[in-house]
Amino acid sequence: MMVDDVKITVSAGHGGKGMSTFSKIKFVKGPTGGNGGIGGSVFLEGCADLGALRHFRFKKDYNAPDGENGKSGLHDGSNADDFILHVPVGTVCHNITTNKDIEITKIGQRELVAKGGIGGKGNWYFRSAINTSPRQFQEGKPGEKFELHLELKMIADVGFVGLPNVGKSSLLNELTKAQAKVANYSFTTLEPNLGVYYDLILADIPGLIEGASTGKGLGVKFLKHIERTKILFHFISADSNNPLLDYKTVRHELENYGDLLLDKKEYIFLSKSDLIDEKTVIKIKKEFSAFGRSPEGGKKIIPISIIDQASMNEVKKILNQLISEKTVQ
Repeated sequence: MMVDDVKITVSAGHGGKGMSTFSKIKFVKGPTGGNGGIGGSVFLEGCADLGALRHFRFKKDYNAPDGENGKSGLHDGSNADDFILHVPVGTVCHNITTNKDIEITKIGQRELVAKGGIGGKGNWYFRSAINTSPRQFQEGKPGEKFELHLELKMIADVGFVGLPNVGKSSLLNELTKAQAKVANYSFTTLEPNLGVYYDLILADIPGLIEGASTGKGLGVKFLKHIERTKILFHFISADSNNPLLDYKTVRHELENYGDLLLDKKEYIFLSKSDLIDEKTVIKIKKEFSAFGRSPEGGKKIIPISIIDQASMNEVKKILNQLISEKTVQ
């Protein structure tokens, strides 16, 4: 099960306590207490593992180590190691305590979410001409503590959308080295699958059904993952009883979730086109061309099949063009 929304509490380490001590060497009776070390800070770091938030499903409290206390002989306590929490690229961190948000958009990106406390000063720090034997020292400062809401909003160049069992996972496997589960029944895809086609990240989003935007089916949980997707590949199964109705159904759910999704550039594919004859393909293409007529001439639907190399080359041509546009930017 994919976890994409969790709340956790993070606590940075406290600073170490300063030491109050004096030299035992004859004729050297001055203060020698060292400073405390700095407490460990808590960082979020982006990683490629889409399911990394599952580690936070049951454990909710994370604490960085405290700084070491100061020592005698003018030796400061050691600074504590920082605590790193790995989260998937595309994670938005909402700091519930401060109402500030941090976005993790790159692998290896590291963001501070709780700063460790400063170590206290030892009595060596308080020496002066009129206070040659100070006994003062400082306690270490407490580390920051925050409640965080981690929400995964996947970042992909191309998002695959459509009703369940329309061939999205099959195409993802064909184009990339992804190993998405494929079977001839609804909801084969239970969580988003990612694949990489050269410089493009492709995301197979679980199938949407009518009413998904109001909580039905699996798709509502993943509609938010399409928000950051730049381009949509909309799949319509060739063996559908009403391909145009299927298209309208999914578009309606996207519209109900947010108009922003409708504004994304879209390519429409008639998947599994090897299951129907050429006459039926032409009929479906005419239906889409006549639907929602615009100066561009209505909707263009592209027949594809993973066993037809010519149609696969057509898909790759589109993807290669997207790579070119991405490079120019």
